[in-house]
Formats: sequence, structure tokens, C-alpha cells
Amino acid sequence: MYITSREKEIIEFIIKTSGKHTAASIANHLQVSVRTVQRDLQAIEKILLSFDLRLDRNTNKGLIVRGRNEQIFRLIQHIAGMQPVDQTAEERKLRLFLTLLEKEACKLQVLANELGISITTLISYLDELTVWLEDFQINITRTRGIGVELSGNEANKRRALARYFLLYFQEELIESLFLLEKGKRTNKTISHYFFPDYLHSIDQAVTSVLSHTQPRLADSDFVGFIVHTCITMQRTGAGFLLEEAPEEIADFAHEHHLLINISNQLKQVQLTNNDLIYLAIILKGAKLQTVSDLAYDRIDLGQVVKQLMKDVSDQLHIDVTNDFSLYQGLLAHMEPSLFRIKQRMSLFNPLKDEIKRKYPVLFMAVKSFVEREFPEIDPFPEDEIAFIVLHFGSALVMWEEKLTIKALVICPTGIGTSKMLASRIKKEIIEIESVDVLSLQEIQSNKKMIDYDIVISTVRLPFSNIDYILVSPLLNEENIEAIKSYLTNNVGKLTEKRQYRQIARKDAFFKPTKKSSLNQVLAELKDVQQSIESLMDHFRVYRMEDKRYEEILEEMVKHAERDQLLSNASEIMTALKDREAKGGLGIPNTGMALYHCRHKYVRNIIFQITHLPEPSLVKGMDGKDMYMKSLLLMLAPEEMSVKEQEIVSLISTSLIENREAIMTFSSANEEAIRTRLEAIFLDYLHTNLIKD
Repeated sequence: MYITSREKEIIEFIIKTSGKHTAASIANHLQVSVRTVQRDLQAIEKILLSFDLRLDRNTNKGLIVRGRNEQIFRLIQHIAGMQPVDQTAEERKLRLFLTLLEKEACKLQVLANELGISITTLISYLDELTVWLEDFQINITRTRGIGVELSGNEANKRRALARYFLLYFQEELIESLFLLEKGKRTNKTISHYFFPDYLHSIDQAVTSVLSHTQPRLADSDFVGFIVHTCITMQRTGAGFLLEEAPEEIADFAHEHHLLINISNQLKQVQLTNNDLIYLAIILKGAKLQTVSDLAYDRIDLGQVVKQLMKDVSDQLHIDVTNDFSLYQGLLAHMEPSLFRIKQRMSLFNPLKDEIKRKYPVLFMAVKSFVEREFPEIDPFPEDEIAFIVLHFGSALVMWEEKLTIKALVICPTGIGTSKMLASRIKKEIIEIESVDVLSLQEIQSNKKMIDYDIVISTVRLPFSNIDYILVSPLLNEENIEAIKSYLTNNVGKLTEKRQYRQIARKDAFFKPTKKSSLNQVLAELKDVQQSIESLMDHFRVYRMEDKRYEEILEEMVKHAERDQLLSNASEIMTALKDREAKGGLGIPNTGMALYHCRHKYVRNIIFQITHLPEPSLVKGMDGKDMYMKSLLLMLAPEEMSVKEQEIVSLISTSLIENREAIMTFSSANEEAIRTRLEAIFLDYLHTNLIKD
């Protein structure tokens, strides 16, 4: 039984003042409308009936609770020990959303009665839900004589429902999962929807399967995946089935296999193959990869991340190009992020506006890069850009962005509509911190436009040496986009000779901090020295004739075992084959493929190359088939220090650094490749260690 605090107060008030108050006087006492009290009285009558009591609505004598005294006493005792459940607007909108998901059409009055709200409030909620659901291609229509209907494909409905739960009820769901794990069961639905036994079974199955075969999920992603899985089970169980799933599942074949294992442990509902594919896509997009998967797994993406770091450094006049921690964080984020965008399921970022306000210039710098680098993604979601900015913001935590973007608005008089225009600019373009308004006459007598980052005018200006943007006094959408585009494309000018340039360069990975001891620094030096020496001492370029590439790979591993660089070659081969099965290893447009793994039987970092006698068809990292002419083998110990990881990452990203690098590493010239490696390591040491 649920009871709100107002319902509880009304019951106690009626019992104490039996017959002395009407709905109108109670409404006056509680400072609510009579209609609200009448609606609460309907719920109260149902509560009274459960205690064999009734409510007499006597117009002259007021409201009276009728029944035996012992039943009234029981009611008083019961409600005294109850915790009132007052539903928030989000809860009522959730119940409205759930009702529309489960029924073909609903009359407004029926919906209002079910939710216990007025028609006016219901219409307001419907308006808000309609706007919110547009991002999911879901429509709410209201037709006279039919009622309210919700339309959209099933996958989008599930995503929207999951997003709503995770946005407004995540803490409640985490607490419920914790209590279920501790054995505290309940028969009530959780958050008005989830079956407790479903949630508990899913939690156990997901934990069991993913703990052994999947990189650790972030806590929020773990809860999110459980929410998606439970919604899928309950929607399928209720007969709401998914439309046809994509036929090509190569991009998430590994996740699909995991979902089959999870599904086998769930007994309540038999998930369809479309369900499994849908959840595999969710899992692929939510995966938080560990460092062991990052160092050399996605060479093409690693190069993009390196270029992003360089581009942002150039635009902001700082240097984060050697921040390996930032590189790892960005690489861990970018792969699932790009997959989410590809699948049209990019994440909602509740901190987006706050991030844009705190790091406006950094946000524009990142936005400028991703729009150039990924022109096929149009537009690149700002929510995802904000997540990327957070990684840079963390790296720049000691360099709080103190830049303020100043705009100048010029109009014929400097009054009237110009003030409205300035106000609209600040509202629509939150990157702009301040807006000054000057008339054309004031500008001509006081030419200080150089003090502003952007000049916006409602009239054509008689100056040829000043860049400005011509806008309508009403600032239409086209004008807003033009201003945003100008700021994004001129980040370098905004930061030039400003506070960012005053920050000392963050160089020298080996520069001791206050918390670093001499032993720690020496240990890092030793890691770097041993890693580079091992790589260079055991680097080989093999030529093996008349063998398939699988046989050549096995022969390379056995050679390394004979050189005592590893043990148990068969286990290493199994790990390499498993990695190949999870996704392509071919580096697109290079003729090279990088076979790699980290394993407990590997003793030293190994990098070796074999030039194949004939090209072999393999799967590329982009999911497309390609011909491999050079097989690159990189093996590393399971446990590596940060510096060792950095060395491995350095090699992998250098493979496709430029056309010259691709030509060198794909050649069979051992001397040229060795010279290239020496140059890479020397540059790294000069940049991070050696002071000229």
C-alpha cells in the first residue's frame, strides 16, 4: 500500500475533527485546490476499504470515517508506521511514459485519473515528454476521439525508457541491486517497473559471465547494462518484440557470444536472437576497456587520439602531447564512443552545459577537431564531445581555463533591439562570457574592436580590416550557427597571448614531483631502459617461404620461446587466435597486420616482423577484409609498469605516423626498420628525459 504525505495528513485530520470539515475547508487548511483534495479523497477511500471502513461525504456535517473503533485504531497504527511516498514530477512522467508504452491509446481523463493529476498537469507532462522523446524518434500524438498514442520502433522505445531510468532513478536502482544482492527481497516492483527477481537474476548472470571474459565495466555502465537487459526481458515477455536486427554482427561478435552465455542463465524469459544482438550492441558501446587492451589494440584510433592531443595543444598554446595518462583515457573512451555514435545510441551527458561553461575554448577546440576528423558523423553529438573535453579538463586541472570570450555587438544606435540581441547571444551561445553593445558612431570615434574576440553587427561596417559577422537583429538560427562556427574555427586566435600561454610547459615525464621519491624515478628510468634494450636486442625481420601465415605466426612464437623470451608457446598461440577472433588485426591501407597479446607466459616485450611470401586475406581493424603482406608480432608481459605500457604504445602509434613510417615498417628491410625504431626511441628520450 502506498500513501502520500498529503493523503496521510488528510486521514489524520478527518479522524481528529470528525464531521467538522469539508473538502473545501481541508483544501483551505492545506493551501491546495479543492479539486486536488477531491482527487486525494478517491485514493483515501480505497485505503479505508482495506480496513473495512468507509468515508461519509456529508455536505452539512463534513467528512467522517465510518466503521468499528478497533478498525479505526488499526488504521491509525498502520499509517503511523508507514513512510509516505510522494511522487515527484519525474515519477509521474515515468508512470505516464510506462502507460503509453503498454497501451495503444489512452483518453486524457483516464490518464489523469490513473496518475492522480489534473488534465492541465497531464497536458504539461505530455508536452515535456513529447520534446524529450524526439531525440529517440518517438512521437506522441493526441487525436480527438481516440486519445493519446505513442509511436516509434521498439529498439528506440527501450533505449528511451532505459535513458529515463538512468537519468532520474539511477541511485534508487543501485540501492535496490545492493539490497537484492544482500538477500533483502521484495514483492513490489522497483521504480514502478522492474520485477525484483528479474533484476536479481540478471545481476548474477551478468556478473558471472563478464567477470571472467570481459574488461571491467564502469559502475554506471554496469547498472545501465542491467537496466537495458531487464527492460528487454520484460518487454519481450509482454509481447513487445524487436524489429529485424542487422544481419552483419562482425563488429560485436564477441559481445554477442557473451550475451548468449548470459541468456542461458536467465530462466524467466527466453530472449530472441534480435534481443541478444540489441543487448550486444549496448554492451559494446558501454564497455570500459582496461589498460591491457589499450596500449596497441587500435593503431588507427591511437593515431587519431595522438593527433587530437597535438591539435588541442596547438590551438590552446599548451603542450599535452606527451601526457600518456591522457592518451590512455582518451583511447579508452573513444572506441566505445564512436561505436555508440555509429549505432545512433550516443550517451546523454547531463554535465554538457556546465562543461561548455567551464571549458568553452577547450570545448570548441575539441569540437573543431572531431568535426574535421569524422566528417561522416554530421553532426558529431555535443554530449560525446563534452565527455572528451572532461579528459582534457582532468589533464589541465592545474591550468583552470581563465579565458573569457568577449563579444562586441554593433548596431546603428546602440539601444533598443541591440540590448535584446546581446541578451539572446549570451543565452544561445554559452561560450561567450560577456557582450558589450556600441553604436556605429561610438565605434568610429573609439576604435577598440581589437579588444574583442568576436565582432557582431546588425549593419554592414565601413571597415575592411576587421572581421565581423553580419546578423539579423532577431538572431535567427543561421546567425547562431555562423557565430558558433567562427568561434570554433578561430580557437587559436582566442588563446594567443592570453592566459594559456603563460602556463609553463608540462614536459619531462621523469621530472620528480613532491610525491616522487628518488627510488621511484630510478625505477621508471630502469623500466624504460630495459624495455628499449629488450625490444632492440630481439627485433627480427623473418622471411619464411612456402608457409601459410598461421604457420608463420606459430613459428615466430616458437623462435621467441627458444630465445627464452616466453614460455608455453601453445598458450600464447591460443591467446593470439582468440584476439583475432574478437576483431580484425589488419591495419587498413597498409598491408600490415599487428598480432598481439599480453600474457603471463611472456617475459619480455617482443616486436618482430615477417614479410610473407604471398599476401594473405585477413580482417582489418575497420571490419573490412584486406590483404596482409607484412605480419607484425607484438607480445608483452601481463604485468607492465606505466613506462613499459608507454613504450609499447609508442611503437604501435608510430607504425602509421606518416606515409614514410608505413612504407618502412611494411618493407622487408631490417636495417631500415631498425634505424626507424632507433629514431623513435631517441626522440622519445630527448623529449622526456635528456636535457640538451
